[in-house]
Amino acid sequence: MLQKLVGVVLHTVKYSDKMNIVHIYTERMGRVSCLVPVQRSRKAGIRQVLFQPLSVVEFEAEIRPKSGLHPIKEARPWCLFHSLPYDPYKSAIAMFLSEFLYRVLRVETENLPLFRYLLHSVEWLDVCETGFANFHLVFLMRLSRFLGVYPNLEGYEDGCCFDLLNACFVKEVPLHGMFVRPKESFLLQKLMRLNYKTMSLFLMNRMERNHCLDIICEYYRLHLPDFPELKSLPVLQELF
Repeated sequence: MLQKLVGVVLHTVKYSDKMNIVHIYTERMGRVSCLVPVQRSRKAGIRQVLFQPLSVVEFEAEIRPKSGLHPIKEARPWCLFHSLPYDPYKSAIAMFLSEFLYRVLRVETENLPLFRYLLHSVEWLDVCETGFANFHLVFLMRLSRFLGVYPNLEGYEDGCCFDLLNACFVKEVPLHGMFVRPKESFLLQKLMRLNYKTMSLFLMNRMERNHCLDIICEYYRLHLPDFPELKSLPVLQELF
């Protein structure tokens, strides 16, 4: 059955000489996997450029519940980006976050608040001109709310450690050894309270920012099953 959907592109992989598989997080069906013909000429009906990381597409697909792979018949941009595909820093963020989302968003059910969060975040990053160096950190911390793993912010005091396993701040070093030391815990609790409008006010150097990203990835790895090492992480850390 043909359905019209809107979604955020997460990942594209080669399926055959004639087809690619594109994983898209959609408004009404959650994550779906679609078959897209490989573009062999400029006159092709569906252009590959539509399926860049975090692109937002409107498409018509033949939904095949039993196969899990849905052929796309038509596709067009849902919104036109101004800077995201062209700015090297923003495109690196998009590449990293799309890989991250591809690994954590596995449920094929509707989650409208999550979809709206993704859409708002992508649109915000595209139009933002400066002060977005902390964007990926704030995005990942706020994403944890939708995945049910948002940490407990209560009880923070100067000198506290962050218990990665129990997702809370503690005064004593945990015996299990999975914790963040006080200096980095201070940075984390600041990050957890930021949003896109305020994040530029919180200054971090490159080492601090990269260390916070390592901690956030380790946190997700502890709380989500089968969370792998991300190939795009070193690229992002090199730029930021």
